[in-house]
Amino acid sequence: MELVEINGNHLEVERIGDSPASDHRAPLVFLHEGLGSIAQWGDWPASLCAATGREGVVYSRRGYGGSSPVPDVRGAGRLGPDYMHREALQVLPALLERIGIRQPVLVGHSDGGTIALIHAAHHPVSACVALAPHVMVEDISVSGIEEARHEYEHGSLRERLARHHDDVDSAFWQWNDVWLSPAFRAFDIRKELGAITAPLLCIQGEQDRYGTLAQIRDVQSAVPAALLLEIADCGHSLIVISGTR
Repeated sequence: MELVEINGNHLEVERIGDSPASDHRAPLVFLHEGLGSIAQWGDWPASLCAATGREGVVYSRRGYGGSSPVPDVRGAGRLGPDYMHREALQVLPALLERIGIRQPVLVGHSDGGTIALIHAAHHPVSACVALAPHVMVEDISVSGIEEARHEYEHGSLRERLARHHDDVDSAFWQWNDVWLSPAFRAFDIRKELGAITAPLLCIQGEQDRYGTLAQIRDVQSAVPAALLLEIADCGHSLIVISGTR
């Protein structure tokens, strides 16, 4: 584990393998969900890298895991509706340049899947895998995030998340507040997706409490060559990780 300074903030980064820049195959770069971190991926990234014979990089976004917290996260530090665009178009390119990776294979889950799609629409990548991405805001998404707020304030969610984040309130509220803000209801990246030319795989669970199959079907409408995988009897956590959602 190392800390990498990006735009004045320190992001925790974990490399899988010796040197991602030296492999002739593009490394996998993992982008976590809205409440995720390096720790919450568990050993799944390492297993996927081993299965594909690739090296990889996992990092925690600002405010998550052991990365720099967000001061006054519910006030002056509150995220705006464009936070995933800023991550995809400002932070991620700077991080990739800093650690010496060009045209990675992006593997993103939930918010991370959205960030992967936005980045792939504006920057060259070798491929993109989006697990339960959000390309627009559905009513089910808002309802699920309202339930998460209730679980955080009145249930065990805060305690479970605290095991994975140095500043659990920064991690939770930056995600929850922006998603439940009226301005975020207009979030929609579908018009951007047509610019994606890299191989694209989108995966969605039919029992996802945060989104429906319309999310990935709309991706395919914009990118006809995209491969879709719809999984029955599966919720938001499409992969076996030590997450909390």
